[in-house]
Amino acid sequence: MTKTVQTLVTRLRAVSVGLAVAMVLVPAVAAQAQTLTVLYSFTGGADGGYPVDNGSLVRDAAGNLYGTTVYGGTGGCNTGYDSGCGTVFTVDTTGKETVLYSFTGIRGDGEYPSGGLVRDAAGNLYGTTDDGGAYGCGSVFMVDKTGKETVLYSFCSAQNDGTYPGAGLLRDAAGNLYGTTAKGGASNAGTVFKLDKAGKQTVLHSFTGGADGGVPYAGLIRDAAGNLYGTTAWGGTSDDGTVFKLDTTGKETVLHSFKGRDGENPYGGLVRDAAGNLYGTTYDGGAYNTGCWGEGQEGCGVVFKLAATGKETVLHSFQAPPAGPEDGALPSAGLVRDAAGNLYGTTTYGGESPCGCGTLFKVGKNGKETVLYTFTGGTDGGDPYAGLVRDAKGNLYGTALESGFGDGTVFTLTP
Repeated sequence: MTKTVQTLVTRLRAVSVGLAVAMVLVPAVAAQAQTLTVLYSFTGGADGGYPVDNGSLVRDAAGNLYGTTVYGGTGGCNTGYDSGCGTVFTVDTTGKETVLYSFTGIRGDGEYPSGGLVRDAAGNLYGTTDDGGAYGCGSVFMVDKTGKETVLYSFCSAQNDGTYPGAGLLRDAAGNLYGTTAKGGASNAGTVFKLDKAGKQTVLHSFTGGADGGVPYAGLIRDAAGNLYGTTAWGGTSDDGTVFKLDTTGKETVLHSFKGRDGENPYGGLVRDAAGNLYGTTYDGGAYNTGCWGEGQEGCGVVFKLAATGKETVLHSFQAPPAGPEDGALPSAGLVRDAAGNLYGTTTYGGESPCGCGTLFKVGKNGKETVLYTFTGGTDGGDPYAGLVRDAKGNLYGTALESGFGDGTVFTLTP
């Protein structure tokens, strides 16, 4: 693989679209029983642009959604594609969007928040920016209920503490935050870090980029014993990425190294069931070794299960012609799992629409995949890089990065 961690950022910053729409009902394509409703369309201006590239929305008990946009807002950044350094936003149940904070990129503030958020019981939101901060290497921030932002930590490559924290955070009951940086650390292959309530940062593991993995682009999950689990996009025995575990002493164990046919380059995070099985996606690889939307000959990606014993099973390999029908391609986000064991996720590209603008899918316990919705690239958006969140009624909520009529959408899919 010749791609670097900047590839995904470059894809984001190379997209440019135009006009906003508000509440739009988009019928699902033929043979799909679900209904997709666009809750909000971004303009790329003061309201933000390109929402939640690497993570998913967070939803409160009242049904309000919270997320980040990589661009837009009232800050002073100008990337050449869109103005603004990004925002933290909320969308209520009526589709009204409110910008809670616009990043400025000055005076040590962060820039370009591409990960999702975590919310505490008091309503404070925590996240990362993959640029900016006091040293230009990214930051960890908090935004309170009044919209006041506090930079909790600024990364500095000179300290080997990591750079480019592009994923969301994990928060424990004591208020400690855990996350990853895609680069930096002792070998410049990324880190796993902890930030305590006092603002003290500890590097729990620095990846070497070798057998232990490298470039952890996704966030983490944690079990009841305090062990952390995640993925690296590269490294491992075949340099195709890994699934790893980090225990409470900081010891890292590679649970699985991908080899291509079983998946390649996991950009998304993991979900864990009560038995300790882990589930996730890989962006490339799988059984169908055909080119996918300009991404070479590495396959279209997989949905996988990793048993507590360490055995990996490919539950589904995505296809592209001539291998088979367009069931989606190149899933870059993690999964959400229901009580029955069904998995739900997004593919960034592919689907039956001519634009290949991505899909929402379900994979059952038996490995059967169902395309729930295919994006058209119109008012419904397209290229859903981020994952999904699911409510008690089975409704799915997510974001699409772009559309022909705006700078991204927040949507819900009703079963």
